[in-house]
Amino acid sequence: MSEQGNRARNNGGREAAPSGVKSALRTLEVLELLGSSRRRYSLAEMSAALSIPKSSLHAILRTMEARGWVETDDSGINYNLGVRALLTGAAYVETDDIITVSAPVLDRLAAETGETVHLGRLDGSDVVYLAKRESIHAVRLYSAVGRRLPAHATALGKALLAALDPGEVDRRLDWPLNSLTRATITDPELLHEELARIRDRGYATDDGENAPEIRCVAVALRSPAAGINALSCSVPKTRASDERMADLGETLLRAARDVDRIAHRLRAR
Repeated sequence: MSEQGNRARNNGGREAAPSGVKSALRTLEVLELLGSSRRRYSLAEMSAALSIPKSSLHAILRTMEARGWVETDDSGINYNLGVRALLTGAAYVETDDIITVSAPVLDRLAAETGETVHLGRLDGSDVVYLAKRESIHAVRLYSAVGRRLPAHATALGKALLAALDPGEVDRRLDWPLNSLTRATITDPELLHEELARIRDRGYATDDGENAPEIRCVAVALRSPAAGINALSCSVPKTRASDERMADLGETLLRAARDVDRIAHRLRAR
């Protein structure tokens, strides 16, 4: 089974739906597969990736296409997400409390640092970008809201994993870990040592572990009202001295405390 198919079946670390709603489960698997990739899939490719018979999958895709959840290219053979998926995703972003609460803090961080800043959320073994503010510089990190990356290979993800106990980290991650670059930490012992350092220091770093020429620093939100989310700042290595990364770590710690306070006040109302 492909990596995308495995991810769709993993369903963000949640248990699979009961067998009595197989058609609903398969529909969700199609959406998760198409949403996890920046390419179109043919019926045959989706059938192989999801282990769904072509005849059953074709009927599901016909229904989804009629309702606007998937679309085909000009050939009518290859599928991708439809406009209904966009509308649902946009509604999620617009109504999520932490995205709303963190917006002015992200604006401030972007203005103070001049670099790309993100809000990310832990989902199973991945971290998902929920919000982004662009760098003012021409050289910047490529990223997009809704993009998923392995948590162990990003500062955002490691900050969030460090907020969990080691047993939960082991249960949550997909072993063996994939390597995105030569710097990605994939050894379990080394990863747990890194997470321990993050707990002591208060912020996580990523030194080319996701993208070779990018360094990143991230801080997890601590308030229970803020959920399992983190703030990050990504910087090309040409602008990312050790001193600057430490300064950005302190800046993010202050910003995370601001989001935590706002979230806690809103929850108390």
